Amino acid sequence: MQILQSDSPACQSEHSAHVKKTLKRCFLATLLAMLPILPYRKPQLGRDYWVQDDFLPNAEEIAQRCYTQEYWELGAPYANEPWPGKRTPNALTPAEMEYVETWVKKVTGAKRLWQEATPEGTSLNHNYAQLVGMPDSGARPHTDSTKLCRYASVIYLTPDPDPDCGTSFYRQRQPNGTLGGNLCMPPHANLREALKVKGLPPEAWQEDVRVENRFNRILLYKANLVHSATGYFGFDHADKRLTAVFFWMA
Repeated sequence: MQILQSDSPACQSEHSAHVKKTLKRCFLATLLAMLPILPYRKPQLGRDYWVQDDFLPNAEEIAQRCYTQEYWELGAPYANEPWPGKRTPNALTPAEMEYVETWVKKVTGAKRLWQEATPEGTSLNHNYAQLVGMPDSGARPHTDSTKLCRYASVIYLTPDPDPDCGTSFYRQRQPNGTLGGNLCMPPHANLREALKVKGLPPEAWQEDVRVENRFNRILLYKANLVHSATGYFGFDHADKRLTAVFFWMA
């Protein structure tokens, strides 16, 4: 049996790793304790988010069309982008988009929907198909910019999905276990403005409500709620998590 001496290189390396881990944990706890606490409102079906199953009359056709697209824009980890996996524009045709927007107006009461852009021309990637596999990313709680959208939506298009890889809503979690809020309110347009940090690790958030992934299910939600894909699945192009994503001002 090999016994490590306290001054051996292996023992020193293990001690150094332990110290670094402890310092990182202490720094994170201090950072989280200093952050502003967001307002909280429990996400409620029919008020803050809406779900409809068996939504598109031609979902199989749309899924096949998206999977067989040849042009894809690459996101993380394949390119230096804040979004994961890969995506392609024009997931739905104009007629299909009209069908979706008619439903959105009906459930929200909105009279008009449109896409907004910043003065510099930046806009959200509305009506894109997004394909993300298990190795590509994990949950990334965030809010969508309220300067660019009021509502966001996703249609799940993987024919045989992992139900636990749908969409979750989150709230803040303090180091002592205290739970904070989940809403990004004016004058802040996103979490980066509200919390004054670029990003936070997963342990800074507590899952609050989960909507399962089901083929041809649409989920619509208010963009200022902290949310994320619950997770991703698949390794090959044909079995990764496929969704169509949308963003509207109203």
